[in-house]
Amino acid sequence: MPRETLFAITRLVWALLGAALLVVSGIAWTTYQEIDTGVRRSQAVAGGAEEPAEWVNVLLIGLTTRRDLDGGAPSDEVLARMHAGDVDRGGYNANTMILLRVPLAGGAATGYSLPRDNEGELLGIPGGPQRGKIKEAYGRAKDARERELVAEGVRDAAELEWLGREAGRRAQVETVSAFLDVPVHQLAELSLVGFYELAQALGGIDVCLNSATKDEYSGADFPAGPQRLDAAQALAFVRQRHGLPNSDLDRTRRQQAFLTAVLARVREQGLTALGPAGEVARRTVVLSEGWDVLEVLGKAPGFAFSTLPIGSPEAVRAAMRQAQAGGAVAAAAQGGVPGVD
Repeated sequence: MPRETLFAITRLVWALLGAALLVVSGIAWTTYQEIDTGVRRSQAVAGGAEEPAEWVNVLLIGLTTRRDLDGGAPSDEVLARMHAGDVDRGGYNANTMILLRVPLAGGAATGYSLPRDNEGELLGIPGGPQRGKIKEAYGRAKDARERELVAEGVRDAAELEWLGREAGRRAQVETVSAFLDVPVHQLAELSLVGFYELAQALGGIDVCLNSATKDEYSGADFPAGPQRLDAAQALAFVRQRHGLPNSDLDRTRRQQAFLTAVLARVREQGLTALGPAGEVARRTVVLSEGWDVLEVLGKAPGFAFSTLPIGSPEAVRAAMRQAQAGGAVAAAAQGGVPGVD
C-alpha cells in the first residue's frame, strides 16, 4: 500500500470519534508530525494496560459536550448551526464508543461499536463503583473529580476542565474494558463541537440514505438516495435516532457510514480532497500519551465495522466473539459509500 494512503487511513481513525466517531485527514508527513506534537495528550491509560501480544485495542470516544477542551463555549452562531441545544445540554456522556482492534501482525482493523444504552458497573469514579448506563461513566467521574479539586482549592476553569476530563477518560476506559473483558491500550477522543468543526473542514461528506427522513430533534431533513451533506447536516446525520427503524443502533451505523464516506473520498480523489482537517484535529482531538498513531494504525490496510447489541455483558461479549470469527463483520471500508437508514 502506498505510504500516503497509510497516512490517510491513520488520520481517519485518529479523529473519529463517534460520534461518533474519529474522522481524520490524510496528510503529508510534515503535517502529520506537526499534529502529532501539537495534539493534546491524555494519561488516562498510560501504563494502565498490559503490553499487547496480538492486538492493540484503541477506545474511540465521542462526547456529547458542546464545549472545547478548555471548557469554552462555541459561538451562538455555531450552536444554532449544530441544532444541538444550549452549550450544557447533554453533559459529558460518551455517546459514541468504538473499540478499534488493530492486529500487530498486519491485516484489517475492526471497529466494534458499543451502544451507549448498555447498562453495567461504572468503574473509576471517585467514591466507588456505581451502576448505570456505560456512557455515563465519563460524566459522573468528571463531576466527582471536579468537586474534589474545588475543595482542594483549584479555581482555574481550564485546569478544572482538563483534570475533570482526565478522570472521565480513565473511568470510561475502565468501564468499557471491564464490560467487554478486554484491555484498552490507547484512546482517542472527540467532542460534539469537535466533530462539527472537522466536518466543516472536510467540506461535507457523501452519504446514501435508503429512505427519506426528517427529525426535529437532530435537525435531520434528508431525501432518499446519494447526497452531499454540509457540516450541520453531517452532525444531524450522525445524531439522528428518532424516526429510524432501529433507533440508536441505526445511529451507530450512520457513524460507521461517515467514516466509510471519508475513506471513499480518499480513494477516489486523493489527499487534497480532505481540506484543512489536520489543523482542526490539533485543536479538537485528544490522544493517549506516547501513542505513535502511525506505527500502530499504519499496520492496517483497511477497516471493517461491527455493531454490538444492547444486552448483558455476557451477551455483548458473545456477540463480539462471533464477530471476530467472521459472523457479523461487514468490511465497510472496502466498498463505496454504503446505504443506511
